[in-house]
Amino acid sequence: MKVLVVDAGGRGNAIAHAFSRSEKVKEVYVAPGNAGSLFFPKCKLAEIDGKIIPSIRSIEEIVKFAKEKDVDLAFIGPEEPLSLGIVDRLEEEGIPAIGPKKESTILEASKCWTKDFLAKINVPIPKYKNFDDPEEAKKYIKDEFRDGIVVKADGLAAGKGVYVCDSIEEAFRAVDEIMVQKKFGSAGDRIVVEERLRGVEVAFTAISDGRSVKPFGHARDYKRAFDPDDFDAIRDFYMGTMKRFYTKAEVERLFKAGKLLNPNTGGMGAVSPHPFVTREIEEKIMDMVVEPVVKNFREIEGKKYVGIIYPVIMLVRENEELIPKVLEINVRDCDPGAQAKFPRLDCDLFDLSMAVIDKELQDFEIKFSDDFCVAVCLVSGALKGREGLKPGYPGDHYTNQPISGIEKAMEDAVIYANGIAKQDGFVTTGGRVLTVVGKGKSVEAARMKAYSAIEKISFPGMRYRKSIGLEVD
Repeated sequence: MKVLVVDAGGRGNAIAHAFSRSEKVKEVYVAPGNAGSLFFPKCKLAEIDGKIIPSIRSIEEIVKFAKEKDVDLAFIGPEEPLSLGIVDRLEEEGIPAIGPKKESTILEASKCWTKDFLAKINVPIPKYKNFDDPEEAKKYIKDEFRDGIVVKADGLAAGKGVYVCDSIEEAFRAVDEIMVQKKFGSAGDRIVVEERLRGVEVAFTAISDGRSVKPFGHARDYKRAFDPDDFDAIRDFYMGTMKRFYTKAEVERLFKAGKLLNPNTGGMGAVSPHPFVTREIEEKIMDMVVEPVVKNFREIEGKKYVGIIYPVIMLVRENEELIPKVLEINVRDCDPGAQAKFPRLDCDLFDLSMAVIDKELQDFEIKFSDDFCVAVCLVSGALKGREGLKPGYPGDHYTNQPISGIEKAMEDAVIYANGIAKQDGFVTTGGRVLTVVGKGKSVEAARMKAYSAIEKISFPGMRYRKSIGLEVD
């Protein structure tokens, strides 16, 4: 069998790696992929006329490739091609695909719509309000601020449109960046402002064939760019961002006063399984969140949801009971949670995918190993070059930096590539560069393997959080 994985980063490489472990799969193509897509047996980059497919947005080229190669299955990683209707196009050409159709991607494509939908079907969510006017949003923030508040761009913002604010001033700045400065373009025409919940956050995934839905693993995700005490890295980032000099003491004072943010990213690392999620909690999330969403999406909205669904959950204690409240819903697998989850998959991903396609998921047993995986993202950090000091991920960053040590690190850990290319050797091409995954019988054992492997890798400006797997945000 031939499989096509549509993704450009580490999540796609983790999915391709899982397919490569299937005895039924002969070839795994990744489009557009990156140099790390070649790390695993059977895996290769999709090409048309000798050229790599340029983008996850190149829908027609991807469909053309799938037809030419007569692939048996396509598995879509990111939200963007899903929202552009890639599943619809593949199915029009008779190619089975795992992922929701375009009409179903509204669950991620509009946070405002989804919050209203969840409220209508009585799925637990934070107190919220939607806005299309920045001044009205600011008035609401001033009236409702209680120990923090969250501001979110309505549309797709590559995982960076969420601001968790500790002060009214931070929240006002978030509104301005999203709605006035248009940092995320039209995705910021509307926003959601919601109460900040305190509890345990869970990246929870499930998979549906449109009729039934089953749990598909979970992870603890680390979104903040910096460890909370890493004032050297925070200083470098804000010197590059603000184009001014800061002392370390000044940065520490401003940070603790809430004048400088620890920005959200697409993810700096993950642990799977989530150490806090028991079987009982998993069942509660399925009963109170996932099943009602899939069922009511079909019965009320008339849309069958097929593929992976990823609600971000905050477990909040109310009246001595843990309640799973939904922060947002994604229509694809988590990233980098997928990199921590897929090495634990203990069933055949091709068989699982075909059970979804054939509407036989109810009879399929999804298995994960009892091991823990700790995934640590290596990113392009602050670096001074020809264009001056750039702050690094999640801000502007230098690329084309030479990477050493990948092959050596592979002896101790699984390496997924987020943004690399092969020239004379490997070079960086993005903000997130590599995800290093350690596996062990405990979180600590997995952490030791991941961080031991990281010591063998280097590139100019390389930065990573040292607290992945610990009890911090």
